Amino acid sequence: MFVDECTVKLAAGDGGRGSISFRREKYEPWGGPNGGDGGRGGDVILLGDANTNNLVDYKFQPHWRGERGEHGRGADCHGRDGKPCIMKMPLGTVVIDLATEKPVAEVVADGQQIVLCKGGNGGWGNTHFKTSTNRAPKRANAGHPGDAGAYRFILKSIADVGLVGFPNAGKSSLTGRITKARPKTAAYPFTTLHPQIGVIDYPDLAKGHKRLLLADVPGLIEGAHENRGLGHRFLRHIERCALLVFLVDMAATDARDPREDYKHLLHELELYGSGLLDKPRLVVANKMDLPESKPHLAKFKRRFKSVDVLEISCATGDGLEKLKKELLKRVAKFRATEKSVA
Repeated sequence: MFVDECTVKLAAGDGGRGSISFRREKYEPWGGPNGGDGGRGGDVILLGDANTNNLVDYKFQPHWRGERGEHGRGADCHGRDGKPCIMKMPLGTVVIDLATEKPVAEVVADGQQIVLCKGGNGGWGNTHFKTSTNRAPKRANAGHPGDAGAYRFILKSIADVGLVGFPNAGKSSLTGRITKARPKTAAYPFTTLHPQIGVIDYPDLAKGHKRLLLADVPGLIEGAHENRGLGHRFLRHIERCALLVFLVDMAATDARDPREDYKHLLHELELYGSGLLDKPRLVVANKMDLPESKPHLAKFKRRFKSVDVLEISCATGDGLEKLKKELLKRVAKFRATEKSVA
């Protein structure tokens, strides 16, 4: 089951209370306070984990909390600190505070740790309150409460290339041919029900980029911005991409016009917003092994004269190596531009 959005309630552990205690020892007639401090409550920590790919663990278990700190004890014994609550998060998770509806954290790197809710400090024992005029204080502090709140986790996949197209355009087939992902493929639409992330390897490169991440967004159809189909809720997964690939069924196997498909894809991305149309894009014409593709391609190029079109066939493998090299070149160019601007 793929879950890319969920709501959780989190609470860090409360601090343990301080102890009120006095020494009772032979040969120590005056004794004195020896109450220990309470332990600190456990934090709620988000841990970036490259091996976690969705939020299903938090969809059905929405309540998480850190352990409470142990109370202080006599003989100046400090209470044990509470264990933190560590939540493994997929890379690309954005955390929204439901009280303000504003993002408060973002998990982007493997091993990254974010303290989302801080545990409460432990209370002081009565040893801290001893003075020259109050040699036997009967006072200690309660522990401080830990932070708590309600949050929404939203997963936005971190990928270099975003793959969009109408159902049956061949997105799953392309993902399976050029990456290590193995999505379901079949001769009917909506075979893919959630985004697929695949790794494109370049083993022949001596240095530089050796792999790219490709995100396949399923179910994008006309009217997706109105939540039709599946594409709208998954478009967030390509917001971080350096390059968008528009895969067009140039054979028009479903009696669709490739020119109108491309036009509608642009329109849906424009209505979705988030700067998707400002990203570099590449049009890839699929199913060029079929004879009816050539006349459709000629019409497409006459209508979109300024658009570069790369021809491939997922069925035969023609053009796939050229496509992989083109993806690498364009992503590297975009990343270099990002660094120069920064």
